[in-house]
Amino acid sequence: MPKLDLDAIPQTNRTGYPAPFNEPVQGRWYRRLGPPGGLTHLRVSHVVLKPGAWSSQRHWHDAEDEFVVILSGEAELVDDSGVRLMRAGDCASFPAGEQNGHCLRNVSAADCVLIAVAAGDHDGSGGYSDIDMMFSGDGYFHKDGTPYASDRIR
Repeated sequence: MPKLDLDAIPQTNRTGYPAPFNEPVQGRWYRRLGPPGGLTHLRVSHVVLKPGAWSSQRHWHDAEDEFVVILSGEAELVDDSGVRLMRAGDCASFPAGEQNGHCLRNVSAADCVLIAVAAGDHDGSGGYSDIDMMFSGDGYFHKDGTPYASDRIR
């Protein structure tokens, strides 16, 4: 069955980010589309950013490519080169290994809906540009290696 019924796929706003880093993503609601679609190597999520919500903390992956396409609404793409407005139809890519921390922030009064795609080592490592946090398959860590008391959600 290639066509997915979005309404039949549960939506969640779960995050493994430790406090206070979890606060900006509370208005991020997502559906994992890969498992119900039978995908085993490609991760795909349907994401709704409520007004004021961030997609994530500004981050990068050592071994995972990411790609997003805005379906409706708008959001600011924030990365090392600055802030750019993204609207419906706009796409952005984030190659594995580039330590260019990125995230989307919905600063509008309407929902922003997007598709996020990832491929590569999802259990791999990476970091966060603006906060004292790194990640690996084992969880979240301070930059000095001390673990956070929080489970990483994949």
